[in-house]
Amino acid sequence: MEKTNTIITIGRQFGSAGREIGYKVAKDLGIKLYDKEMLARAAKESGLCEELFETHDEKPTNSFLYSLVMDTYSLGYSSGSYADMPINHKVFLAQFDAIKKIASEGPCILVGRCADYALEDNENLLSVFIHADLDARIRRIARIYDLTDAKAKDMIMKTDKKRASYYNYYSNKKWGSAESYHMSLDSSVLGIDGTAEAIEKLVELKERDSNKKL
Repeated sequence: MEKTNTIITIGRQFGSAGREIGYKVAKDLGIKLYDKEMLARAAKESGLCEELFETHDEKPTNSFLYSLVMDTYSLGYSSGSYADMPINHKVFLAQFDAIKKIASEGPCILVGRCADYALEDNENLLSVFIHADLDARIRRIARIYDLTDAKAKDMIMKTDKKRASYYNYYSNKKWGSAESYHMSLDSSVLGIDGTAEAIEKLVELKERDSNKKL
């Protein structure tokens, strides 16, 4: 029996331990976490091959020009049909549908991939963004991937830039901006366990107060 009916979405800076925190919350609440699993699900349900989802995973469109060329190319066919969309849009929409379907099956945690945007009308949603001090993130990434600090920093900057571009392109919000989420937490202040605990407490408060509204 799950201890919650909340769907938690986690946006995260690279190296902030967002996924690890998500797994801890999922274990404590007895619910499933979806990270790369969202891609597999979207591939299975859309009939598009999984490699496409991997290639486009939280990456912005290759370029404006690429989209323009693809859009012009698709206009030669029956304009407006799903089949003729640029592949990046197809991938995004398939993922969007998969996220909505996963959420309709009950409480869970969804990491990244504009899940908060896909579910913004869902009353059970609690959207969280996890960030951390850059030095703490550099130390973590350098340790995990066995990199120098300079290489770790470069990897962080590039990954965050991709995530931000993807989110800003497909949603109507700004990645990492406080007003885009219900709550923003600094894991370098709270630690992994503390951040997980804070999210669990927020779920508890949200459910307590939504019961009062009924």
